[in-house]
Amino acid sequence: MLRRAVAAFCACACVFAVSACGADETGKIRIGIKFDQPGLGFKKNGTYVGFDVDVAKYVAKKLGYSEDEIVWKESPSKQREAMLQNGDVDYIVASYSITDERKKVVDFAGPYFVAGQDLLVRKDETGIDGPKDLNGKRLCSMTGTTSAVNVKEKFAKQTQLMEQPGMAECATALLSGIVDAATTDDIILAGLASASRGRLRVVGKPFTQEYYGIGVKKGNTELKNKINNAITDMIQDGSWQRAISDNTRGVAYTPNAKYNPPVPNGKGNK
Repeated sequence: MLRRAVAAFCACACVFAVSACGADETGKIRIGIKFDQPGLGFKKNGTYVGFDVDVAKYVAKKLGYSEDEIVWKESPSKQREAMLQNGDVDYIVASYSITDERKKVVDFAGPYFVAGQDLLVRKDETGIDGPKDLNGKRLCSMTGTTSAVNVKEKFAKQTQLMEQPGMAECATALLSGIVDAATTDDIILAGLASASRGRLRVVGKPFTQEYYGIGVKKGNTELKNKINNAITDMIQDGSWQRAISDNTRGVAYTPNAKYNPPVPNGKGNK
């Protein structure tokens, strides 16, 4: 009972004081990221790389933490809300789309990026220039996502769907010729294309908008506002564009200029 009472007190304190929320006894900040998304959040030989990682590091620095004071926590999509609610992490940067349903249980800073659903194909593919070209084709996406369903319902009803646990498996299926295309958010596809060393390419015609936010515990307005200020600084000082370029190197990928760079606390996070 005593332990629960202490935990509850600390959780409440987080709402009012960033320093109390962001640091434990060792002065660390705990940040949730993906470990399996090349180009965004990827664990590689004990280090962490990707655009989300760069954003997370920039924000942490603005909050007063050096890189060696960051504790990285893997944040699978289905666990993100619980991790924030339970205080397992201080904030999450993990291709975390801002939605009305999620805003009922967590708060979001941002958006820091606006992605769009797109297609990944082999570099020599000439017959697929958009989702309408997928009738009769074999398409791969992640299990439990709406990406492939969007294509089949809105564009190409005769598409054959293959679901895999992750997009890396879809990229493998694409490279081996098992499927003709893969689909999810464009920046994730760009990371996969970069990792393929030129064997895969992004079609480059996004057909949705996904507003990526940084998740914080519900009610922690002070931390949310500080993160919004950090995102604004990252965009204005050029670090945002450098992070995009660094993590999509070797790929003909440009974020949709109609929506990027976004305005933190703007559309998608009202």
